[in-house]
Amino acid sequence: MTQFRTAAWALAALSLTAGAAMPGTAWAKDDVAASSAAKESAMTDPKIAVVEKMIDAWNRRDWKMVGDLFSEDGVLHSMMIEPVNGRPAIAERINALGAGIESITLHIHNIGRIGDVVVIERTDEFTYNGHKGKVPVVGILEVEGDHVKVWREYYDRAELLREMGIKEEFHAPAP
Repeated sequence: MTQFRTAAWALAALSLTAGAAMPGTAWAKDDVAASSAAKESAMTDPKIAVVEKMIDAWNRRDWKMVGDLFSEDGVLHSMMIEPVNGRPAIAERINALGAGIESITLHIHNIGRIGDVVVIERTDEFTYNGHKGKVPVVGILEVEGDHVKVWREYYDRAELLREMGIKEEFHAPAP
């Protein structure tokens, strides 16, 4: 974790002091800059391109594409609940969640590479079964080839459920 924090602070400091991103890294101040930086990063970094394809599938509510972008043995792990293992189980989870999503936009604030992982800082804005909500999220994605191997999500679970209008937890908590 210390190596991750050191790298994250170094990248943040560089972007603040130099005002520019390192090659293969996109740092954006708003959605317009994020879109421009995303196009550049997709051309230069294949791992970021896969993640951007995933983000686009979420924004279009293309649940089949979201599932298909995971590797056969992929893992989707919202850190406060048990991980979902394997593409079929992930697709089932995504489809169940997607059934209630009327709209969703993943607003990307920062996306880049630290070592071999893609890091996304974002705010998810959605309407879920009539409830409008927003939740800040950090995602850490391991990409192999054209697929997401592992996606770890960090957010405030109680805030997400409240924003979704859900009164009780509907997944088993992580041990």
